[in-house]
Amino acid sequence: MTTDTKLILVAQVAGGFGVKGEVRVTAYTAEPMALLSYGPLLRADGSVGLTLTSARPDKNGVVGRAREVATKEEADALRGLKLHVPRDRLPEPDEDEFYLTDLVGLQARDPDGTALGAVKSVQNFGADDMLEIAPAAGGPTWYLPFTREAVPELHIADGWLLAVRPAEVGEREPD
Repeated sequence: MTTDTKLILVAQVAGGFGVKGEVRVTAYTAEPMALLSYGPLLRADGSVGLTLTSARPDKNGVVGRAREVATKEEADALRGLKLHVPRDRLPEPDEDEFYLTDLVGLQARDPDGTALGAVKSVQNFGADDMLEIAPAAGGPTWYLPFTREAVPELHIADGWLLAVRPAEVGEREPD
């Protein structure tokens, strides 16, 4: 695998299941059973982490057998392992749909067309998705809510998005 291949986080090992070496995997995909079709699930460094050979649905993902796991102890030792797949293994999104990872690297432009920076990551701190923007001029990153008001236009194929920075919130006025 080349170093420029974008890896997408799709799951995390939750630990062993039962006493026969099955592994419980928490899925971050819309369809947890799709983990079987992605081929080997990779570690962040691109090496093979887990190859599911069979699985069944579970409340948070799947429970199944993996080529790399023979015992409950081996499955438990993998607890917390984040599992990724190369972006090109994911199905192409429908028209007018995209993966959040496709936003990373897009140039953020203000309404006048001035480059504000580039999307460094997409974060979610519990409320909504936020775009972390690395400023074009350097300096600390800043966050832009990923809402229709703050990002009214996406031009993924052209490599940019329209960013409307929210007005700064100052001290609260007395009631």
